[in-house]
Amino acid sequence: MPRWLPRAMVLALTLFALFQLGSWVFHQLVGLLVNILIAFFLALAVEPAVSWMAARGVRRGLGTFLVFLGVLIAAAGFVTLLGSMLAGQIIKIVEDFPDYLDSVINWINTHFHTELRRVDIQEGLLRSDWLRNYVQNSATGVLDVSTQVLGGLFQLLTVGLFSFYFAADGPRLRRTVCSLLPPARQAEVLRAWEIAVNKTGGYLYSRGLMALVSGLAHYVLLEFLEVPYAPVLAVWVGLVSQFIPTIGTYLAGALPMLIAFTVDPWYALWVLIFVVVYQQFENYVLQPKLTSKTVDIHPAVAFGSVVAGTALLGAVGALIAIPAVATLQAFLGAYVRRYDVTDDPRVLGHRGPGGPGALTRVRRLWARRTDPQRPRDGDAGTP
Repeated sequence: MPRWLPRAMVLALTLFALFQLGSWVFHQLVGLLVNILIAFFLALAVEPAVSWMAARGVRRGLGTFLVFLGVLIAAAGFVTLLGSMLAGQIIKIVEDFPDYLDSVINWINTHFHTELRRVDIQEGLLRSDWLRNYVQNSATGVLDVSTQVLGGLFQLLTVGLFSFYFAADGPRLRRTVCSLLPPARQAEVLRAWEIAVNKTGGYLYSRGLMALVSGLAHYVLLEFLEVPYAPVLAVWVGLVSQFIPTIGTYLAGALPMLIAFTVDPWYALWVLIFVVVYQQFENYVLQPKLTSKTVDIHPAVAFGSVVAGTALLGAVGALIAIPAVATLQAFLGAYVRRYDVTDDPRVLGHRGPGGPGALTRVRRLWARRTDPQRPRDGDAGTP
């Protein structure tokens, strides 16, 4: 046996064990790392406001606290108003449900010549095994729901604390990172940091514009249908559809449909049609244009980055994909050497040398056939 073989085997086993340990640690901490990533982008989003107050003599810690307090007050007020409205509408639906059920039963009896009665349907539902199983499963699932709610609150608190520290101690954090690098690299890191702040702010600005347009469009529809609480519902649709990725559109459209159903069941159908049509307009017309202007990336790149971010990190990846790609594109653009493009017609999408195109030949043939005065190929034309 060669002398180096035992040492090589020990080294290989040690590296394999370290790899397994690192993989296990990463999988255990992936949730924390995702929360830190979200907190970092939130800190970048509030950085312009904090820097503006710091430039006017406000301490960064106090400025960050005021920004977070304003966001928290606005969110709490909106949730409280929305919750009271939703509770009132649910009570109204429960009170009017017997009338809705009677109208449905009358329609069925009229068109299908049946003799259904509301009392029979209610007794059948109360005695059904489906309802009994549903109640039992709901009772056993209360603990799971409570655990998920507490876990979500803990994650929200973690993200809030990290984002507050990142925003309040932004200069100290940048100084710490730059102290580990030579002066030439320090300028690049600071430049990348500034680009990230600008791109994240631009992304939030574009989302805010789309939320405003969406809210106004849905407000006009709800006001036209005379649906109650139209302003609150419009704000709900605008915010939820833009700032909750993947499922935000469905959550945003479900509540206006529910409220519209209390007015007239057909109104709920009109709201559903409008939500679907507007979502297509937003996805293919509005969002690519606004994103390309505010974040300065191609609409196809924006769409592809959202798809890739969703595949990698789910809803979190979809939310931070566009500012991350825009930052990377802007930072790498300074190091990619570009050259002047030649005046070749093919660059502009024109046909190159080599004879007329097929469309041109068809036009010439058609002109020769329709113009009897024009000499044809092979005829002796006049000079």
